[in-house]
Amino acid sequence: MWADLGAGRGTFTEALATLLGADGCVIAVDRDPESVRALEQLRDLGGASLAAVVAVHGDFRRLDDIRELRPGELDGALFANALHFVPDAADVLRRTSSYVRPGGRLVVIEYERTAPNPWVPHPLPPEALRAITPRAGFRPAEVVARRPSRYHRRMYCAVAERDVSAALSGK
Repeated sequence: MWADLGAGRGTFTEALATLLGADGCVIAVDRDPESVRALEQLRDLGGASLAAVVAVHGDFRRLDDIRELRPGELDGALFANALHFVPDAADVLRRTSSYVRPGGRLVVIEYERTAPNPWVPHPLPPEALRAITPRAGFRPAEVVARRPSRYHRRMYCAVAERDVSAALSGK
């Protein structure tokens, strides 16, 4: 089971559901009711070839309030163009790590920029993500891909594994 946190209307949720296939499940969380309605439509798109998508109205800054999520049960968590909306990404990732099983994955997709603007108020460049992931209970995030973006020059995708030793020590 994976969580797409800050899923929006489901662009990355659908991609994740395709990758996971029929045996998977994606808990897609967004705080915008219109986005949640769009996420609910994903159930009908892929038929038997997509992972189950459970659309949830909620705020990823308050994971404890989302009853569909339980600590230690996620195989992975995806933040696609979401962390740049919160001033303290480190705190969000620390809270998220308790929901990801040891050895599970964190995937972050963000714009590769350092200066804030109205659309990316709290940029999270790869170097900053790499620095905060160990403090949040993950191994240092590694950039696995970069792509041009029509909005902010370039985007990156980074992956970090839930640190087994941090999980055992309660971090």
